[in-house]
Order: sequence, then structure tokens, then C-alpha cells
Amino acid sequence: MFIFAENIEANMLIIGIAGGTGSGKTTVVHQIMNELPETEVGIISQDSYYKATDNLSLEERTLINFDHPRSIDFDLLVQHLKELKEGKSVNQPVYSFVKHNRTDDYILTHPRKVMIVEGILILCNPELRELCDIKIFVHADSDERLIRRLKRDIAERGRDMIEVLNRYQNTLKPMHDQFIEPSKAYADIIIPNDTYNTVAIDIVRTVINEKIG
Repeated sequence: MFIFAENIEANMLIIGIAGGTGSGKTTVVHQIMNELPETEVGIISQDSYYKATDNLSLEERTLINFDHPRSIDFDLLVQHLKELKEGKSVNQPVYSFVKHNRTDDYILTHPRKVMIVEGILILCNPELRELCDIKIFVHADSDERLIRRLKRDIAERGRDMIEVLNRYQNTLKPMHDQFIEPSKAYADIIIPNDTYNTVAIDIVRTVINEKIG
């Protein structure tokens, strides 16, 4: 068991995938994982690490700026990645976007040779960037991102169109311009997601295959 943990620590590859809301990060993750051994690759979602808001009412929670870096529990996220590198399993939190708070559930996440960390603010945190062996930024047109965000929040998160548009205008776009877009400068690879970009995906997949081969 100790040998397994030591091997994981020596070999684990951490890939950070960032990009604006609705940029297609999830699609890129699926493209990268396609045809890779499922048992060798794990995913950590930034969305699971929004800070707990037990001390606030539901009305107060709806006013939180979830697109600001301070809304993310980066300390816990970094701690979990370090523990995974040491060969330990972690309890990844489960966040409810309906209640704007963490639930009592968790996802038991085991160490893998490759861990993909994805989220809009992944490249905004220096300590998290330092842990990433490959840093990817997924770029998409702002209109396309808004359309995708509208569809997702209405269908999956119980929002109405006015609420989504207000949030986009008041928080999403300003935060994107202030934090997310500038973090593109830290990326090793920028993937334009307006078309199916097979070259960038194949490059990343090749690096992963070399790591787990």
C-alpha cells in the first residue's frame, strides 16, 4: 500500500482546464478523456469547492458573487490535490446550485495517474497553478458563452431568463474581464472552442498517454 502511494506521488499528472462560463470546458474534458483508460484519469471540479454558506439565508446566498475568486475554497482544493498526490483518497464536496450551498454529500475521489481540475477560476490561484503540470485555457466567443449559460442555468439550475441575464450583466461579464480572461496568460495551451480543435486535444492526449503508459 505504501509503494502504491509513493508511485502515485511520483507519477501523478495534474491538468488544469480554465475558461469563461459556457466556453466548453466540459466538452474539452470529455474529448481529452475519450479513449483514455477510465481507471487512470480522475476529475476535480472547481464547482464542488464553493465555500459553505451555512451562516447565510437563501436570500443572502443569491447575492453572492460566485464568479469572484474569493467564493472558492482554494485552500481545501489545494489540500485535496496534495493529498491525492500522496496517494490518499479525498471527500470531494457536493455543491447545490439550487440552494447556493454545499450539501451533506460528498464524492469519494481516489488518486489517479492523471487528475483533471476544471473550472472558470482554476488559473487565478497561484498555489493551484503551481500544482498543475499542464495549464489549458478554453476560449469561446462571448455571445456563444452567454447562450450556453442561459440554456444550462434554466434547464439544470432552476433559474429564469431574467435572473441569468442580470447575473451575467452584473457579475459574470465584469468578473470574466477582471479575473478569468487575464488568467489566459498563464496557460500552456489555449484551445479555441468555436470549432472542433483536434490538434490541441491530440497534443494533450499524447502527453497523458506518455505519462500513464
